[in-house]
Amino acid sequence: MELEGKVALVTGASRGVGAATAVALAGAGCDVALAARATRDAPMKTPGTLDETAERVEAAGRRALQVPTNLAVEEEVVRMVERTAEHFGRLDVLVNNAAITFVGDLNIPMKRHDLIMEVNLRAPFIAMRHAVGHMLASGDGGRIVNVSSAAALAPHAGLLSYGVSKIGLERLTVGAANELQDGGVAVNCFRIDIPVASEGFVANTPGTDRSSWEPSEVAAEGILWVVRQPASFSGQLLSMAALRAEQGIMKSRIEHPFRGESPKQMMTGLFDRSESMIFEDA
Repeated sequence: MELEGKVALVTGASRGVGAATAVALAGAGCDVALAARATRDAPMKTPGTLDETAERVEAAGRRALQVPTNLAVEEEVVRMVERTAEHFGRLDVLVNNAAITFVGDLNIPMKRHDLIMEVNLRAPFIAMRHAVGHMLASGDGGRIVNVSSAAALAPHAGLLSYGVSKIGLERLTVGAANELQDGGVAVNCFRIDIPVASEGFVANTPGTDRSSWEPSEVAAEGILWVVRQPASFSGQLLSMAALRAEQGIMKSRIEHPFRGESPKQMMTGLFDRSESMIFEDA
């Protein structure tokens, strides 16, 4: 897709991969709506605000719209999409990047399990439902990228609910892509299966060796590559590691890149249990 003059909406855009993706889209010619909770007037404990990302988008020569949004509230998700389309007059790209997690497996409090599902799976579903009409109305089709995780395919201690939300997002991607294939709206999943040092991941993994973790801009490069593909490129569950190897994109920006194996399909059977590497709430 040619991105000059297009409009993108990115969730989780106050920091990490979301912020880096918003800036990458601006560099490619998009005006960008930025959705998250953290603003300069209402900051979160993790660094990063919509204001800072907006300044970076504008420095790239494009317009930015801040849309403070609690993705756990359906009405705010709907408003996020509608405000973007009303402000810019169109909506061409949706990147469902935002996600949360809490530590716990079957013992996780149900209130926290439900919140993970609301933000990580239900909000993207709602956003897609409302974005598609605007994409079809433009006559140019559209692009939707859902950001997943290696936790969708591999069991990680303490991340059961998070992993379930992400594998659900992958299934949602394939189903929506098939439904929308005749309208020029491509729906793909970008699975982050190389460690990325986003602010949220760093904050939740104190004491972890991050020498092989890539900056968020590397993942953003991959998401931008997916957005640029033709409408026929749809329904794909794309591994960050595989795209790096097969397409020659997302070159490492660190001295000692990640060399581990990334799962290619959902892992089954029993595995050695280990303590969770996640220690704090996202």
